[in-house]
Amino acid sequence: MDLFSDESDNEMYEIGVFDSEGIVDTENRRLYNRINYRSEFSDSEFTYRFRLNKTSVDELLLKITPSLKVISSRNNGISPLHQLLLTLRFYALGTMLLSVADFIGVSKASASRIVHHVSRAIAGLYPQYVKTLSNTQNAFHEIAGFPRILGAIDCTHVPIQSPDSNIGEEYRNRKGIFSMNVQGVCNADLLFMNVVARWPGSAHDATTFNNSRLKMQCEEGLFGNRWLIGDSAYPCTSYLLTPLLNPTSVAENHYNEAHIKTRNTIERCFGVWKRRFPILSLKIRVAMQTTQAIIIATSVLHNICRLNNIRDVDPEVAMPQESGDITYAEGIGQQNHSVRQQLINNYFSV
Repeated sequence: MDLFSDESDNEMYEIGVFDSEGIVDTENRRLYNRINYRSEFSDSEFTYRFRLNKTSVDELLLKITPSLKVISSRNNGISPLHQLLLTLRFYALGTMLLSVADFIGVSKASASRIVHHVSRAIAGLYPQYVKTLSNTQNAFHEIAGFPRILGAIDCTHVPIQSPDSNIGEEYRNRKGIFSMNVQGVCNADLLFMNVVARWPGSAHDATTFNNSRLKMQCEEGLFGNRWLIGDSAYPCTSYLLTPLLNPTSVAENHYNEAHIKTRNTIERCFGVWKRRFPILSLKIRVAMQTTQAIIIATSVLHNICRLNNIRDVDPEVAMPQESGDITYAEGIGQQNHSVRQQLINNYFSV
């Protein structure tokens, strides 16, 4: 059969190996079989390997193809579908690029370029899928009776390789691991509404928030009388409520109990996100710009999965266990306890 025949769903192609004189060495050509995984697997098998089902992949492909550097079919170029599947497989395994390159049937160099371009294309969908929602308070109230909650906020560390010998120590977190400190805000249905992926692991959670557009929007009153809910790493303000470190009354204990149950949504959101895409828990070994794009892209994909009711999947690789949150004496920044105390007196004392 001809190497480039269309008689099969799979694509067979060859890479010529050149000798010292620049002449193709036909005896040492490398043959790859580029499989059409969309037709190869059932929908459940496909979802397990790529984290999105076939319908979601088709819809996503239509949206990102204009942003991709589409390689023509000449010389057996890599199709947009194979580019997307390679990237999704990389997210699902968190392994070396060479492994996913072999899985799809491309070189390691091509895999690196593909992951970069596809991640940026998916991250470009952030405004469409990751946005502040207007109807969050009722679902949060059903959790533990906490009123008027906009979203739950926290930060999580995403391990990375040391980016540079000159600035590497900025990315070393308190556990001695190189990481990005990623801010996330979610609703009660574990949908991301805000993700910030530009701060090194040494940055404090409050520093990330204090320098974010979200804080500016809160101070401008863009979200009305709704509150964010966060842990003690954040300053208590008129728009961000934190727990009491030393509750003394019944009302204060009720407030803390409701606060903990409600804020737990962001911890669960991070857990589901990282289990679905283990690359976020293992170690991202690519350039910094690609790392940031991967974090944003996987948050977009997480929301796509939640919106399309794609079930959570167990990771194919062993996931490292995260230790409990550190307890802060007080959040960094100017404190304003009056709103919190008024809420405790008027709502939780009943």
